[in-house]
Amino acid sequence: MPYTEVKELPDAVKHHLPHHAQEIFLAAFNHAFDEYEGEEERAFRVAWAAVKRDYEKGDDGNWHRKPD
Repeated sequence: MPYTEVKELPDAVKHHLPHHAQEIFLAAFNHAFDEYEGEEERAFRVAWAAVKRDYEKGDDGNWHRKPD
């Protein structure tokens, strides 16, 4: 189901991604959910791929914005 705000995202997203990355995840998930007619698993894959375009997991285990 689509999310209306960041605080509704799954804990795996909220507790590991910076706020801006959560916003990217939310927008990408909702768009993909609509585009692929409610295929939640596919929407999650799309959302994570969108986050990974701008963010990467560092050696410290935290997500950081990629350098420009």
